[in-house]
Amino acid sequence: MFTGIIEGRGKVLRQQTSGGGKVLCLEADFDLTDPQEGESIAVNGVCLTARDIEGNRFMVDVSPESLSRTSLGALQAGSLVNLERALRLSDRLGGHMVSGHVDALGLVEERSAAGDFTLFTFSLPESLVKYVIEKGSVAINGISLTVNSCGGELFTVSIIPHTLAVTNLGELKPGDKVNIEVDIIGKYVEKMLMGKSGPTDTDSKINSAFLAEHGFLK
Repeated sequence: MFTGIIEGRGKVLRQQTSGGGKVLCLEADFDLTDPQEGESIAVNGVCLTARDIEGNRFMVDVSPESLSRTSLGALQAGSLVNLERALRLSDRLGGHMVSGHVDALGLVEERSAAGDFTLFTFSLPESLVKYVIEKGSVAINGISLTVNSCGGELFTVSIIPHTLAVTNLGELKPGDKVNIEVDIIGKYVEKMLMGKSGPTDTDSKINSAFLAEHGFLK
């Protein structure tokens, strides 16, 4: 589990295909204190297992499934990625709950300046539209962001100068692909409201009709 608060960036030193997937060698621009072989590290928002850790360098294996759903397949030597180590129970939850399981690829539609801030408009698959709400949370390349506005298959976020400086968002331009993970809470709520999870569902008085009657649903 992650928070979407990026610790720093990493550089791809080399990459190679392996068994239908990829192996990446990465170097972080921050200290990997108390490294643990096999620990989870989010790379551009994708939860991966770190191995062969030496100093700030480590290797990760990217499965065919991850390559098909994310932008990791396009990484080359020299590419910059966002890095976040897994959340500890004693850490501050500064962003939101990010699983590191990317839902789909999104597309940068627009980029513009608004004073010291940068506005990005992204498009996402129609199937994910229902999980993105105004002032809700979304993870883009592993970064926890607040949705400014949304409509149809588009949504907009505002990036502060600090985030632009310490992540790879500064390199994005219209047409670039990004990894999108929607807020996991919305997906769990939807699953429970479907009422098809188990035999106890028929005993519950809380269903979509109940919520609509009491003003929780329209």
